[in-house]
Amino acid sequence: MAKSKPRFTRVAQLKSPQDFIEHLSTIETSLPFHEQLNPPGESVLGKSLTLKTGEKIGNRFCILPMEGWDGTADGLPTEHTKRRWHNFAISGAKLLWGCEAVAVNREGRANPNQLMINRGNLDAFRKLYTDVVATHEGKFGTSDDLLVGLQLTHSGRFAIPDLDRARKPKILYRHSVLDKKFNLPEGYPVLSDEEIDNLVADFVKAASLAKEAGFQFVDVKHCHGYLGHEFLSAKNRDGKYGGSLKNRMRFLTSIVEGIKATSNIPVAVRLSAFDFVPYKKNDENIGIPETLAEGYTEAFGGDTSGIGIDLTEVFELLEYFEELGIEMVCITAGSPYYVPHIQRPAIFPPSDGYLPPEDPLIGVARQIQITHEIKKRFPNLVIVGSAYSYLQEWLPHVAEAVVEEDMADFVGLGRMVLSYPEMPEDILKGSTLVRGKICRTFSDCTTAPRIGMISGCFPLDSYYKKMPEGKLLKEYKKGIEL
Repeated sequence: MAKSKPRFTRVAQLKSPQDFIEHLSTIETSLPFHEQLNPPGESVLGKSLTLKTGEKIGNRFCILPMEGWDGTADGLPTEHTKRRWHNFAISGAKLLWGCEAVAVNREGRANPNQLMINRGNLDAFRKLYTDVVATHEGKFGTSDDLLVGLQLTHSGRFAIPDLDRARKPKILYRHSVLDKKFNLPEGYPVLSDEEIDNLVADFVKAASLAKEAGFQFVDVKHCHGYLGHEFLSAKNRDGKYGGSLKNRMRFLTSIVEGIKATSNIPVAVRLSAFDFVPYKKNDENIGIPETLAEGYTEAFGGDTSGIGIDLTEVFELLEYFEELGIEMVCITAGSPYYVPHIQRPAIFPPSDGYLPPEDPLIGVARQIQITHEIKKRFPNLVIVGSAYSYLQEWLPHVAEAVVEEDMADFVGLGRMVLSYPEMPEDILKGSTLVRGKICRTFSDCTTAPRIGMISGCFPLDSYYKKMPEGKLLKEYKKGIEL
């Protein structure tokens, strides 16, 4: 990939706490930050938390769902999948949030190698779960304070379920920008209320199977532009699933009620708490917002400018969550398909992305601040934050301050654990971080699956670097200009 020199100072160039703090000042943003970390055993990151349901979670690190695009055509885990879950188990984190997105039916897969849960695959998921627990127990002596969930998803607008890798979207409404961006023809059908009713049943059934497999909770995914997230912006949809916020959350409400009536497994939600208008490249490959003819109404948690935040409906939604008995909420933002810079801040974009329009630390601070606003408003919810990987060496300094200042209950790690799975353990032990394992946001874990390969940390994980795909990826990137 013919990369332009980054426009912004890289985190790896900030060699001291003072460098980091001064840099934040130059970009006119702020982050909670402990210049001196607390000694092992005294950090709030090692403090346990007990849910209302009685489950004890042994520390404040959470592993976010990380897909590998490496299942079989039938949605079964492969050795690549098992290795990734093994790494989650040895990370030291005590909350594993879903491990990865698992489709509730074939047509809802984001790629033809996405995991899928059904009766035929149940034994494989049971084995995944028991192996994670046994591995964690073998390393840390107990799994009594480990909580493992399964993220359930339907990819909706971004479904690519078959080996031909053709987009086969399932949409809820005609979107003013995304339809054109992803070449949906006029007259493309939206899901009917009856079809949605059937999808509700698929989620309820999948939750029952997850409980049979041993998982302790399910996440009904409502983020990143996938189906659950699209419901929240379906203001212009007619019928019982669109219009008012109560109607737009009917999909989730129906799933939760169905689960309570069947397996009664606890439900959590990963939520894109704000969104922006889709971005595109300008002549210099820098991300800029799509031009709007009028006010933008399709960003849940966004304002009509398309680049601002309005949490009014988010707060209403979270009030409903409390009424439904949803205790754990993982906060994220936007979508990797059209606003990756607000979702997972990175200095280097994936092959189909754009150069960051802002210092990525601004994106980190934005998510941490919004998560804090939510935690302040809903102190009884257990809140997990995201977007920490870009902090790199300074992640523990921000993480400790966030939890100590009650800005979130858990620090969620995603990309970082692909290259450095033991980071939570090392932080909790007070060990010096291994610089050669720290994720530098090269985005190869996204570029690879975008071109039909499995995902992984090709630059830093020798397991992937040695694969033939590693060489192919390197050659592919040489021909991409960003």
